[in-house]
Amino acid sequence: APDLDPTRTIVDQLREKDSILIHPFQSFDPVVRLIEEAARDPETLAIKQVLYRTAKNSRIIDALILAAESGKQVTALVELKARFDEARNLTRAEELQRAGVQVVYGVKGFKTHAKITLIVRNEDGHLARYVHLGTGNYNESTAALYTDISYMTSRPEYTADASLFFNAVTGRSKLVRFEKLVPAPTHMRGRLMDLIAEETTRAKQGSEALIMVKVNSLQDKGIIEALYKAANAGVKVKINVRGICCLKPGHENIHVVSIIDRYLEHPRLFYFHKGGDSEVYISSADWMTRNLDKRVELMTPIEDKSCKRILTNLLEDCFRDNTQSSVILPDGTSQRISAKKNESPFRLQEHLQNLAIEAAQKGNAERAASFEPHLPQ
Repeated sequence: APDLDPTRTIVDQLREKDSILIHPFQSFDPVVRLIEEAARDPETLAIKQVLYRTAKNSRIIDALILAAESGKQVTALVELKARFDEARNLTRAEELQRAGVQVVYGVKGFKTHAKITLIVRNEDGHLARYVHLGTGNYNESTAALYTDISYMTSRPEYTADASLFFNAVTGRSKLVRFEKLVPAPTHMRGRLMDLIAEETTRAKQGSEALIMVKVNSLQDKGIIEALYKAANAGVKVKINVRGICCLKPGHENIHVVSIIDRYLEHPRLFYFHKGGDSEVYISSADWMTRNLDKRVELMTPIEDKSCKRILTNLLEDCFRDNTQSSVILPDGTSQRISAKKNESPFRLQEHLQNLAIEAAQKGNAERAASFEPHLPQ
């Protein structure tokens, strides 16, 4: 997808279509702009955001302060248990409070790890909502070093779910079953187990069945057992994991790789074939017991055709890397993957960089070709 047009506001563009960004190949700046524009926009009524880790001189926090000082309703859920960031989070939280932001310090008994921002506007007397959902933190510094996915939309079902989510985490209701978003610790484990079971049933019926997963860590016993069961039934299980992996490869249907490259691989991305009518999700959660049972997390289905295709291609490309990738062996060791004799070298991060450059050039060319007249007021 071409980068968002820098000459138009983000909400204007989200009204027309969803946006998916793969960082850092595509800039994190549109996400920051979404919040800065909302802070300055007189039609913005409210901004709600979960802050887990923020940058040292965060433009996002500055924007929230500006929004609150100009009379907008601003809610920030600041997670104080974000390891190594406790002191910074507390200092900035106090600053937000002084500016009039409603600050909530996490949810009792759980660490809040979801990545979500909701913006509410008055558009000709009607409420309009926009949401950003991501796999990484609202941190401009690490957004340039970690690979992550951002999804921005104005789809009413998603923005209504975002509203219910903020009601739940600010203590006004429970984490209920949403229409689109799948929250942990209440619903995500169940949904994942159902999705794996559905692929298993399809494979038993002789249909093509495929699960592709990109996570930082895979440790949850229940999920791992379900994946073994799926592989035994004939489901192809392809996993790209960067850190801990407690699933033991060795089954002909299980393929596990790890990519270590210039940028830290950080997205959580899940694909289920579903007989050709695939489902694709991004998430803030790894497949670890702590994420599924002890944290407030979100899993987001990506239904927009173009966004879904981009993410499916990204997952497939993870298993094409023969430059910076290693295959995990049954004994727990790993073996570097190298290009076969008549195979071209393929490096995932370089490929994503090239795609982003092409998309940016195409976007610039399109903008240059369409002049917009300045009319007298």
